[in-house]
Amino acid sequence: VLKVAVYKIPPRSTSVGYKCGEWLQSDKIWSGRLRVVSCKERCEIRLEDPNSGELFAACFVPRGQRETSVELVLDSSRYFVLKIEDGAGRHAFIGLGFAERNEAFDFNVALSDHEKYVRREHDKETGESSAAGAADDIDIHPAVNHRLKEGETIRINVKPKPTSSGTGMRFGGFFFCLK
Repeated sequence: VLKVAVYKIPPRSTSVGYKCGEWLQSDKIWSGRLRVVSCKERCEIRLEDPNSGELFAACFVPRGQRETSVELVLDSSRYFVLKIEDGAGRHAFIGLGFAERNEAFDFNVALSDHEKYVRREHDKETGESSAAGAADDIDIHPAVNHRLKEGETIRINVKPKPTSSGTGMRFGGFFFCLK
């Protein structure tokens, strides 16, 4: 459950995408909680009142159509555009903003996890294995313990490059001052 703000957004200014920098703070129309509900192939993004649980709006994410239901904005990782529908064939686009970047990241991960789940279930039913699905199931980088064992040491030889002033040395992108 994540806290979000919803914005009334202007029409798309370019065919490339939306920019949250064009949304004014006065265009904020609602704030509350967001829940991603996943059941079998159905994924629903629910915007609810945090106290009563009353539904403000819902965004359905049809299988394989995430990009048309949830769009990333061009100028921020914390904002998205949701396509909401009223059930009678009419739809609208609203802006969705998270206060924290990690909350927006968690939202993206929840949607990706749902897509992976649906893909795996579909592959099970059809008996196929897509290349992307197979790659998700195989760990090509097994865990390796790189910790030093007791008594082991690491030796690093660094050839100093004197600086023009002669008072320090440069190593890679770092400068060490000798005093």
